[in-house]
Amino acid sequence: MKKILLSLSLILATVAITGCSQKAKWDHKQKQAMRENLRQYRDMIYLQDLTEPEFIIFTDSVTGNIEEVYPVYATFMQIPNVDDTIDMFVVTTIVEELDADAHNMRHIFPYRYLVSQGILPDKLTHEQQRQFYKCLAQKVNNNYSSTEQFFNAILADTTASSQIATFQSQCANELFNWVIEVDEVIIEQ
Repeated sequence: MKKILLSLSLILATVAITGCSQKAKWDHKQKQAMRENLRQYRDMIYLQDLTEPEFIIFTDSVTGNIEEVYPVYATFMQIPNVDDTIDMFVVTTIVEELDADAHNMRHIFPYRYLVSQGILPDKLTHEQQRQFYKCLAQKVNNNYSSTEQFFNAILADTTASSQIATFQSQCANELFNWVIEVDEVIIEQ
């Protein structure tokens, strides 16, 4: 009799724990609401260049990370400064993606932007663009040992002679014989 009661209590405890953990998971509506909430981030420079399927994968990743830390949706939505918390998860996910794959350079330095800056010629094929970004990623990976160093270089990137602009010019020249000439302006005092 004791074994049956012990077994029964173990089964009930297991069901109770399982039942509670399933209730803690976000349901489809809650996940969809979070994905829609993340649409407001679509204008961020990294996210602008994502295709719609890439953006959906990104929002699923952010939603999954939030759900992992805050398994109860209602509790998460009630925390103070929930928008700041979402911002943190978005930025963290972007950094993780960049850290995992340096080929995401096309999102940091979009092709149309590089054309407008005179760094790349117009009408490159997708394969040529891929070769350029692969070259740029290799140069970045060879020069910067961490994502933090790379981001600091981007933040300090204010002149045409910056290291990153040099990498971009080198890749454009190596791949397409595209030489960027910089006219020096001498200001007489």
